[in-house]
Amino acid sequence: MDRHLLLQRGGKDEPPEKGKSMLKSLVLVLPCAALITGCALGHGPVVAPVTFNMKGPVSAGPAVTSPKVGRAEAWGIVLFATGDASISAAASNGGITKIHHVDHETMNILGIYAKYTTIVYGE
Repeated sequence: MDRHLLLQRGGKDEPPEKGKSMLKSLVLVLPCAALITGCALGHGPVVAPVTFNMKGPVSAGPAVTSPKVGRAEAWGIVLFATGDASISAAASNGGITKIHHVDHETMNILGIYAKYTTIVYGE
């Protein structure tokens, strides 16, 4: 092909098949990357690819003391997540009727596995 004609067409010297192959690869790789990175993320005050035993506050209630503790958890692996990490489930698990305060724990391993635990303290 004439060099002058090549420059007029944008200067691309690649055969069209190579561009199509790269496009097919991107169409496959991008959705897979999106699925893997965002499927099992844990909530926390700091976001990091690997998180172990991160703790933080959630809320406070009217109870004066906190002799009882209740825990509830939810977890996820890549595309599957299950569990009830609600405050009411944790309070019920600990036999708590008046909440003093609520904390949480988070564990996340590269978005592949994540666990969120709600911890309720109260009477």
